[in-house]
Amino acid sequence: MLACAIEMLNFLQIRDYAIVEFLDLEFTGGFTCVTGETGAGKSILVDALGLLCGKRADTSAIRSGADKAELIAEFDIVENSPAASWLDDEELANDSTCLLRRVISDNGRSRAWINGTAVTLQQLDQLGERLVEIHGQNEHMLLLRKSEQFRLLDDSGKYDEEQVQVKERHLAWLALEKQKQALMNETPMAASELDLMQFQAQELEDRMMPAEQFAAMEAEHRMLAQGGDVMQALDDSLQTLDAEETGASVTLRRARTLLVPHAELDREIAAAADLLKEAAINCDEAHSSIQTALSRLDLSPERLADLEHRLGVQHDLARKHRVEPEQLQGVLDTLTARIKQAGSLDARLVRLDAELASARQRYQEAAEMLHDRRKTVAAELTAAVTILLQELGMKGGRFEIEVRYDADSPPSPRGSDQLELLVSANAGVPPGPLKKVASGGELSRISLAIKVASKSGAAAPTQVFDEVDAGIGGDTANAVGALLKNLSVDGQALCVTHLAQVAACADQQLQVQKQSEGSATRVETTLLDDRERVDEIARMLGGRLSDQSRAHASELLAIAATRH
Repeated sequence: MLACAIEMLNFLQIRDYAIVEFLDLEFTGGFTCVTGETGAGKSILVDALGLLCGKRADTSAIRSGADKAELIAEFDIVENSPAASWLDDEELANDSTCLLRRVISDNGRSRAWINGTAVTLQQLDQLGERLVEIHGQNEHMLLLRKSEQFRLLDDSGKYDEEQVQVKERHLAWLALEKQKQALMNETPMAASELDLMQFQAQELEDRMMPAEQFAAMEAEHRMLAQGGDVMQALDDSLQTLDAEETGASVTLRRARTLLVPHAELDREIAAAADLLKEAAINCDEAHSSIQTALSRLDLSPERLADLEHRLGVQHDLARKHRVEPEQLQGVLDTLTARIKQAGSLDARLVRLDAELASARQRYQEAAEMLHDRRKTVAAELTAAVTILLQELGMKGGRFEIEVRYDADSPPSPRGSDQLELLVSANAGVPPGPLKKVASGGELSRISLAIKVASKSGAAAPTQVFDEVDAGIGGDTANAVGALLKNLSVDGQALCVTHLAQVAACADQQLQVQKQSEGSATRVETTLLDDRERVDEIARMLGGRLSDQSRAHASELLAIAATRH
């Protein structure tokens, strides 16, 4: 894959989405602000990007009167980046660019493509989180959730290996814990049931014969049961073979003797003579086998009775266990296993407890290593965020990430740490829990400070902020603009904003306007030049254009330019 300067969004195309009929937008690196009147459709751009990054949609997203909405985005991809590696692994790479396309139809179906190849919504989401991170208007409220606090901290550090090890060792411990719970839920076998199984197993061991022996006895029994008929057949066969004048062997030899003198005259005669010789030899061998069988034949009634008794025992056992006699060994094996299991429940629990203790120890070792890494990163992030809060109008404010190791907590896939975000908005006031002491505006600033401070973490290269600067103004707004500008130095930041101070810091400013033509409404965007930026920022400052508001806007732009 070819390398480009930075990984970023190049192009966004919207067709028949929300109130947008068609819209083509080009972006550059750095900091881009999207501005316009309230309700003009600025956030539509953010929502479209969200859909292209795997967010779920419904048919209400389709523009009224259209049968489908179509969204396309093109990104530059940097070699060896998380997005590039994912594309290579999924065999979806396309040199140094990546094209995302999504179509939402009015029949409820949604289809997606990456570089022209149809993909699932899950794949689109997996790639999207490696390309774009969207921060919504109320995202700062997420800071109050423990899961978000852990995510922000862990995304700021490079300790993936420690996190994976904790998860793997937690799974190993959990599997053993489930085995123990299953054992504890087993119903103990009643003493009477165990006694019965032991009796049945002993009876089988004492009286059951191996399947091979049973088969041999059955064959012998069939022979003895038909002994008279068998002996008569053997006697008759011997008589047929070697009767003095008419026996088969005598007859064959006589016929061969007649042919031998003439064998040289015709090859068929010679062949017939050879065949008669072989037949006579076979008759002799048959005669010998019959005599051997006769000598082995025992027609003793006592032997027949013994066989019938012993075979009867096997059939009785088989009927008792409702199987064939040949399957009695399987019955014994099952009984033996059940008896062993019933008698070893306590022993199995003891063994599992030992294995659980070992698994818990291995988990704790990994959790402690993760804790140490988190403590280090938390201290670095604490210092960086505290400095940024001073710039964001919280003079004397302090921020702390407290990471406590709880050895007594049950194993968890994210470790044994307890996390608490503490903040003091004013000098001299000790930090308290974030959820108790921070207002909405302060939460917004803290959230933004954390985003900037953790910039070197695992964040996506394109950062999108949808009116995250709500509720602030004055010098704080200037600081927010400066921070967003700083966030985009090595990448790309897009911000939907109503604040003139933030827009003045942008490298590129897009104005969104809603136009009405009869009953139709459409959205237009304009990439503002220097003069147009002055007018738009003047409008944002006071709503009405005047020489005074334009002068103020020009001053804001000049100050922002010198600051950067």
